[in-house]
Amino acid sequence: MRIDRLGDLGTAAEVVRAVAGAAARHAMPPPAALVGDWFGAGAVIAPSVSVQPIDPVEAFAVPPGRRDGAVGGGWIGYLSYPDAAADDAPPRIPEAAGGWTDSVLRLDADGCWWHESLSGAALQPWVAAALSSPPMREYYEIDWEEPDFAQHQAGVLACLAAIGAGEVYQACVCTQFTGRLRGSSLEFFADAVTRTMPARAAYVAGDWGAVASLSPELFIRRAGDEVTSSPIKGTLPLHSPPADLLASAKDVAENIMIVDLVRNDLGRVADTGTVTVPELLTVRAAPGVWHLVSTVAATVRAEVPNATLLAATFPPASVTGTPKGRARQLLSQWEPKRRGVYCGTVGMASPIAGTELNVAIRTVEFDAAGGAVLGVGGGITADSDAEAEWQECLHKAAPTVDYVRERSTAS
Repeated sequence: MRIDRLGDLGTAAEVVRAVAGAAARHAMPPPAALVGDWFGAGAVIAPSVSVQPIDPVEAFAVPPGRRDGAVGGGWIGYLSYPDAAADDAPPRIPEAAGGWTDSVLRLDADGCWWHESLSGAALQPWVAAALSSPPMREYYEIDWEEPDFAQHQAGVLACLAAIGAGEVYQACVCTQFTGRLRGSSLEFFADAVTRTMPARAAYVAGDWGAVASLSPELFIRRAGDEVTSSPIKGTLPLHSPPADLLASAKDVAENIMIVDLVRNDLGRVADTGTVTVPELLTVRAAPGVWHLVSTVAATVRAEVPNATLLAATFPPASVTGTPKGRARQLLSQWEPKRRGVYCGTVGMASPIAGTELNVAIRTVEFDAAGGAVLGVGGGITADSDAEAEWQECLHKAAPTVDYVRERSTAS
């Protein structure tokens, strides 16, 4: 492996814009990017990677590494939420896609960029030239349409009835904003991460479309035999006092139920007695909202492949319900449209650094024709109020949708 110090190249958004422009000029595939808290870095960017559709069972099929610091490269891509919806429509983009990158640009905690290559190759001249030139901003606009209020309310009320009947204890009922992109999906991503600074942002693109994830949530972090998951459940708008989250019986109950579900999921593949909860009910800020976050940890032997780990834990607990199997069945009846990448996962599996995957919430899915879908939802418990759940969806979407609307109006 080769590691070269590059120094201060600017922000993650500036670097991804620079390599994207150069890749386009050289008729190469676009970059892929992880921005926020990934592998102990502030960003991991593959300057050009061919992201192709694959069989979902092959996603992230890389043996788990455990080296701290360097990432080197690996398989980067996404895996969609697997279930259909009431309309039984096919996926809008491939159910899974990804590609291998031999090298990455990594931003460390001190603001220094590094070039890393698994094969020991030097920084490619076209990348070096791109990084030495001012990045160019591209154009984008998205015209959004709000979700169907009546359909969402019907889903929430059906969920409350199922809770009352004892079929489920909790379920995450979701809806969708739909829109039309004009311009660059990568510019949308670079703009959004600069404004909102999400913890688990990710971007991948190909001929099939693009995924721009502005997620705050960690689904899986795996390094060697150590696995952690940090489910988010419980939400209030940022203008509310954060202490109100811990005082909310509904939000606390919602989080604890999902923690138990994550413990159960990891327990299916972990060494007996190793599942712990090192963090419970921590209040953290995310774009536009406060969240309750907990962390579940476990020991999963390195010989257990990622496919087995994902079979036990995917889709993420925080976006399904309890019990998980029945919640998924019912959600497919209550939600009129397929979730797609939303509530799936985006991330990277590195043979050096391990595997890190987000929960693909606050995530926009772009198809090849420019259609855009932004999913939003929330966990329903017996204490939920249907109209309050609708408002929670709007609060979660606001940092993305309202800014794009304001930007389009101003332009």
